[in-house]
Amino acid sequence: MQIKLIAVGKTDSKEIQSLTDEYIKRLGFYIKFELEIIPDLKNTKNLSEESQKEKEGDLILKRVQASDELILLDENGKQFSSMDFSSVLQKRMNSGLKQLVFVIGGPYGFSEAVYQRANSKLSLSKMTFSHQMVRVFFIEQLYRAYTILRNEPYHHQ
Repeated sequence: MQIKLIAVGKTDSKEIQSLTDEYIKRLGFYIKFELEIIPDLKNTKNLSEESQKEKEGDLILKRVQASDELILLDENGKQFSSMDFSSVLQKRMNSGLKQLVFVIGGPYGFSEAVYQRANSKLSLSKMTFSHQMVRVFFIEQLYRAYTILRNEPYHHQ
């Protein structure tokens, strides 16, 4: 199985980017992982929130294949412990799924079309985080999940 994370907007912080790169490197020992960045939309001052979501949604959906399982990182999604999240990943791997795609949307969330295409929603917390920080948190949780599955000492119960 391959995992792809699609995120809207680039990371401005060198520190956050460095940490993201570090966890992507670590994750590479366990699974094929790809981070795909959708550039920020240009000239959004004249766009309504809904129009912006629709344009971002079109760009997201162009990067998802029909056979992909699509999971949105969404504040209203289901929350898991790290142990439970590792079990979810194991089940997806056991099912023979080719590619699992997670998406971090833009500042206003997802378009209705993206919600319609999604297989499920995942929430990292009830708290709100910047989109840049969510990337680091999520990729670290993927890394943690794979260390749990391999019974490695990274995660402590």
